[in-house]
This record gives sequence, structure tokens and C-alpha cells, in this order.
Amino acid sequence: MKLKAVIMAGGSGTRFWPLSRKNRPKQFLPIAGDETMLEETVKRLLPLIRYKDILTISNAEQAKFIKRLLPKLPAANILVEPQGKNTAPSLILATASVYLKDPETVVAALCADHLIRDRDVFLRKLEAAAEAASKNDVIVTFGIPPTYPSTGYGYIHFSKRNCHKIHNEVFYPVLKFKEKPNLKQAAIFLEDGRHYWNSGMFIWRADVFARKLEKHAPSFYPYWQRIFKALKKKDKPEIAAVFREIPPLSIDYALMEKAEGVLMNEGKFGWSDVGAWSSLAEIWPKDKTGNALRGEGIFLDSQNCLLYSPRKLTAIIGLKDVIVVDTEDALLICHKGSDQKVRDILEALENKGRKEYL
Repeated sequence: MKLKAVIMAGGSGTRFWPLSRKNRPKQFLPIAGDETMLEETVKRLLPLIRYKDILTISNAEQAKFIKRLLPKLPAANILVEPQGKNTAPSLILATASVYLKDPETVVAALCADHLIRDRDVFLRKLEAAAEAASKNDVIVTFGIPPTYPSTGYGYIHFSKRNCHKIHNEVFYPVLKFKEKPNLKQAAIFLEDGRHYWNSGMFIWRADVFARKLEKHAPSFYPYWQRIFKALKKKDKPEIAAVFREIPPLSIDYALMEKAEGVLMNEGKFGWSDVGAWSSLAEIWPKDKTGNALRGEGIFLDSQNCLLYSPRKLTAIIGLKDVIVVDTEDALLICHKGSDQKVRDILEALENKGRKEYL
């Protein structure tokens, strides 16, 4: 089995403003640990996947940063998308690059900004998933067992019948990918027990991916053909032309919601998508009253607060469920329940012409 990892390292990471900015989104920041999330993602894959078999895909500016951040990664493995058009175009380009060298290579499409606490379990499951994808005409994904009725994740509806077992790992047939539900529907999913969160990680053989596109996403297949031909000719202008035309859709919308022959394995390896500041409250160390701190701070009569203040001592008194993020040029203060609205701040800054803060 030949296995390569494609790490999706693009994206803007807007929900971690003011720490994250356009030129340095969260995957390039040490948010969850001491190293950047991209570095942690790459090191997590070793030794199952060697540096020479790890690829990244991002825009040109981010690619420059990746080269400095990951000097052991071959330069040819740092793929550049002409413009950000969501995950379907980027994964078509990346998978076509792998297909060009060997169509039967298994591709593990992974995110650069996810946290996985149990590395050994993850690698064992990834190896089994790659084996399943290598020997069958299937796409494999990881479903995260839900712990609460989340409206922020898509869901995977799966069957507990006709399962496959590989390396002592059970793979369930996927019935349907479902969009983010409302709270009532999410509660039904949680109670049902056959709906897991969509992790956004996919494993496929390169030639199987091409066939799935042709059959289940026929509007995208011509773009695959054009990109593949352009890669063979090393025709960068043609790749750029394709990216100008290709619809900006996620791989979920473009392919996974329509595809047949998809298997799911339980992603019980301590996963978090680290989607907003409040998610760090479950990752950073906390005091007895639930306050999480990165930097220097003092909490008095305060509960369940999150403070990022690496440059100066910050004192919080009499607050509950509040986020405080202090950076060199900006300060964010918000309630934990409102941290998804951080993106609205960026829109307001854009409208005011304050691009220096974006």
C-alpha cells in the first residue's frame, strides 16, 4: 500500500482574531500547544507517513511560510492553489498531483488545524482506513461520536449493518452526509446514535476519487480532466484558468453528499476542530473555578473565563464565561456564547477600511 497525506493548510482562520490574521491564520499559530497546529499535524503522522509522502496545499503566501516552518518537507510537496476556492478544488488539484505519479496511491486528506489528543489511536485507525481504501472502491471518513447536540457540525448518518472489519477496526456504511442541523434536529441525531459529527477527514485511492467524481459529481469531472492534463504539461496558466472557473464548493457539497460507497470509522481519538476561542477552554489547563489561561493573569471571583495575555499581566475580577484576548495591536473581550461573531468584527473592520487589523 502506498499512502500519502495531503494537508489542507489554506483558509483564513477568522474566528481566532485578533491573534489570527489573513497572512497568519490559526494553522500557523501555537494555539493548542507549544508548536503551530500545522507542525503538530505533520509530526502526528510520523512515522506512519514519512516527510517525502506528506503534501500541503495552500495559497502562495502561505506556501512561503510552510517552507520556513517545515524545512524537512520537499519543496515539490508544497502545492500552491492559484486562488482559494474551498476544499473541492484544492483536493482535486492535490489528488491529481498524486494520481500523476501513481493512480493507486491512497490519499489521506487531512486538516492542518485540528487537534487530536491520542496520536497512537489515530495512527492505528488511519492505517486501517488506508488499507480499506486501498483494497476497495470506497472513500473512508472518520465520524466523531457527538457529545452534545451541536448545530455547528455537519453529520454523518451511518448504518450498523453490513460492516467491514479491517485490522480490528469496524467500518460502517455511510447512508448520507447531512448539513448542519437546527438544535431540535441535532438533539434527535444525538439520541438516535447513528449520526456522528463530520470530521472533514477523507481517505481515498487517487483513481477511485477520479471515478467517484465522474459518476457522482459530473459537473466537477471536466475540471479534474483539465487539471490533470495541465499537470502533465506543467501548464500553470491553464491550472490558474481552471481555478478561475471552478465553483467554490467544499468537498462535502461537491462530492461526499452525493457519493455512494463511503465507509465511516469511529473517530475516538480525542478530536477537536478548535473552531473558536471558547473551544480552547477544553484544551488549555484550567484552575479550580474553570478559568483557562495562556500567558500571565490573575482571576478573582471569576468563573469559566478564558484569557490570552502573553505580553502583560491581566487581572479579571467578578466575571463569568468571558473571553479576553490581548495582542500587540488589538484587544478582544466577548462572552463565550458570542465568540462565533468574531467574524462580524472582521467584516466591520473591512467596511471601515481598517485593513491593518485584518
